[in-house]
Amino acid sequence: MTNMNKKKKVLTPDEKAAHYAAAEEMTNKLVDQAAIALQKFATYTQEQVDKIVAAMALAGSENALLLAHEAYEETGRGVIEDKDTKNRFASESVYNAIKNDKTVGVISEDKVAGKVELAAPLGILAGIVPTTNPTSTAIFKSMLTVKTRNVIVFAFHPQAQKASSHAAKIVYDAAVAAGAPKHFIQWIEMPSIDATNTLIKNPKIASILATGGPSMVNAALHSGNPSMGVGAGNGAVYIDKTANVDRAVSDLLLSKRFDNGMICASENSVVIDASIYDEMLQKLQEQGAYLTPKQDYQKIADFVFKPSADGYGVTGPVAGRSGRWIAEQAGLKLPIDKDVLLFELDKKHIGEPLSSEKLSPLLSIYKAQDRDEAVEIVRALLNYQGAGHNAAIQIGAQDDPFVKEYADRVEASRILVNQPDSIGGVGDIYTDALRPSLTLGTGTWGKNSLSHNLSTYDLLNIKTVARRRNRPQWVRLPKDIYYETNAITYLQELPDVDRAFIVADPGMVKLGFVDKILDQFALRDDQVKTSFYGSVSPDPTISQAIDIARQMADFKPDTVVLLGGGSALDAGKIARFLYEYSATKPGILYDDAGLKSLFQQLAQKFMDIRKRIVKFEHQRLTQMVAIPTTSGTGSEVTPFAVITDDETHVKYPLADYELTPQVAIVDPEFVMTVPSKTVAYSGMDALSHALESYVSVMSSEFTRPWALQAIKLIFDYLEASYHYDAAQPTKEGELARTKMHYASTLAGMSFGNAFLGLNHAIAHKTGGAFGLPHGLAISIAMTNVIKFNGVTGNVKRTPFPRYETYTAQKDYADIARHIGLVGKNDAELVTALINKIKELAEHLDMDLTLSGNGVKKEDFDRELSGLMDLIYNDQTTPGNPRQPKLNEIKQLLEEQF
Repeated sequence: MTNMNKKKKVLTPDEKAAHYAAAEEMTNKLVDQAAIALQKFATYTQEQVDKIVAAMALAGSENALLLAHEAYEETGRGVIEDKDTKNRFASESVYNAIKNDKTVGVISEDKVAGKVELAAPLGILAGIVPTTNPTSTAIFKSMLTVKTRNVIVFAFHPQAQKASSHAAKIVYDAAVAAGAPKHFIQWIEMPSIDATNTLIKNPKIASILATGGPSMVNAALHSGNPSMGVGAGNGAVYIDKTANVDRAVSDLLLSKRFDNGMICASENSVVIDASIYDEMLQKLQEQGAYLTPKQDYQKIADFVFKPSADGYGVTGPVAGRSGRWIAEQAGLKLPIDKDVLLFELDKKHIGEPLSSEKLSPLLSIYKAQDRDEAVEIVRALLNYQGAGHNAAIQIGAQDDPFVKEYADRVEASRILVNQPDSIGGVGDIYTDALRPSLTLGTGTWGKNSLSHNLSTYDLLNIKTVARRRNRPQWVRLPKDIYYETNAITYLQELPDVDRAFIVADPGMVKLGFVDKILDQFALRDDQVKTSFYGSVSPDPTISQAIDIARQMADFKPDTVVLLGGGSALDAGKIARFLYEYSATKPGILYDDAGLKSLFQQLAQKFMDIRKRIVKFEHQRLTQMVAIPTTSGTGSEVTPFAVITDDETHVKYPLADYELTPQVAIVDPEFVMTVPSKTVAYSGMDALSHALESYVSVMSSEFTRPWALQAIKLIFDYLEASYHYDAAQPTKEGELARTKMHYASTLAGMSFGNAFLGLNHAIAHKTGGAFGLPHGLAISIAMTNVIKFNGVTGNVKRTPFPRYETYTAQKDYADIARHIGLVGKNDAELVTALINKIKELAEHLDMDLTLSGNGVKKEDFDRELSGLMDLIYNDQTTPGNPRQPKLNEIKQLLEEQF
């Protein structure tokens, strides 16, 4: 046994420097040899590694008792039999936990996500081994090192150098015999503080496994190298009034006696419910615990503890000594059959020596009047010392809800239920919930990077191969789309209608279109109760949508029918959403601040509609039927709705599939009397929908045919539709109006799934800023945006996985070819397309400039800087193939003026 009272020689500064230089030279050599072993280990397969680990586990287990004897003989601490158990735990339990771990090469693969994970070693480890668990820790860290193809250089505690190095040699020899590279395990032969410091500070060290006292762990954390250490243990167990008292007593004493309390997870304090306090105390004493007289507390405290940075810590000779030895050294005589010393303490004095971590068979006892006070005491003990380490509870029913409450309220990484803490905390023996380990992390509570039991996954660098992947795409449309003349008659068959609410604009009321809806409902066998809102404005505002929602809430419809142009459809979509939202949020329709906050959230820009941060709640109360009466927005088949902020006049395009109608009725009868100017604006809007969705980064083989057909129909029929006079109907004119109505829906089907781009972003904001009709604002921006997108060369494309290369110029050229335009190359075809659009606009009597439509220069200049950010942040911008810079948006705006 080491003579711990031997005086140390005081060195001169020169001698200290020489010692440090010698230590540095020695550890450098060990690290350099380890680096060679690491290179060789990199070539090993999983099978080779597993064979080596198995040989080490067997060698550790075979020599467990021998090493236990050696550890006890060298240190004088603990219990031989318990050290044998710890050695077998480090060999057998740890081996069985890690033997099937994948630690070499590919360890996981997810073909759907395009993800492959490969394991690589951290590198050269520095292993700190304490005197409390000298042989088991050496075995444990050696096995983890091999399993992860790392290499390790140990610094053993001087008081356990022989036992620790013998344990390391046993598993090292077994490993080399099984094929491991030489020098993959090494250790400092002549231990010293200088040697340990030079090792942990060596720049080639990848990480430090720091298991030891607070000073050693602190040195590792300040070494300049990554460190995985543990904090002080000062675990407390609460004995609930429902606990099995006999089991609680047995577990507690088993734990405190195990290796004389040296495992850091051992209980240091027990908090007992007042109703069973006396019974617990009596049974503890009956089974060998000694209730120390209060007048002797100070003697024990003075001998066992010394002031430390964390309050008080045990003195060097005490850890792992028996209760009898401690009592005798403190000047007390313990009864012959007693071995665990009990101290009844007051929670008011937590922080006194006896409330500290003890590493010996000493146990503090506190009385709690109820569960709340018990939690308060446990929290106070952990906050004083042992933060994050472990807490425990003995309780009648393991699934008692209080267990989770207790775990939530105490700051500990391990919450042990109905088991001896010392053995339970290391995992495997009493629970499968904890990984078998002799290094127990304490999380940030204990200033650790780990909050779990250290194992193989902590000693690996995980390489992630992230393959480019195309997210699964989608096509979502209304459940039913009815078209052809008199498709309105479907309302006679629409299922599940009892109360229908109609949203329309004044024109629909004036023209008798609302009456047509009512007439269809009147023809049903079952009477349908109806109500309607008939005054939607051309650019509906949030406040108007709220008014509509309030009327819906009063009427409580099961069906919402939206009738009109884009404004009526959009206002109705938002109103219907608000109505259904109010069903689960009572009072929200009259909460101005709450509604404003809701709209701000729903208007947030997103990259993927399926992953938006704020979700629209699922609409369950109503079915939505959309009947467009203009040929432009396509709102009847899309998840979009545009609404204007009353205060800022900014238009917000809201997007969510909950805004997609369940039924669309595309009846050409409703567009035969649309004014020519509206036909022009809405037709150009539909053209933009088709063009933008075709070149969008989210376009696909499913959406592009709809877009192309819409574009062809618009160029073929928009001019004729514009010149059609309902007062003098012609077959050709009626056909043109019909084809344009279908073109609008086809374009909506395309952009509802492929989304839009910069043309709409600009129009949303300039239309709001200068009071321009949406279709006109769209037309003014259209050709400039096509010119901006239709280029090649150094182009910054919008990131989207399916959009592999920038193809906008070719896409526009393909559109030009589809409608019969000609050109020598794609660039000429883009120009031809732009000229074709300008020609169409001219035939529709449209001026494609802001200034030509009444926007004054001073108003434009005043709004310009604000518009840039608004356009960039518009929800439609992410679909644009070319990602615009703010200064490019500015230039596009200036070109429109």
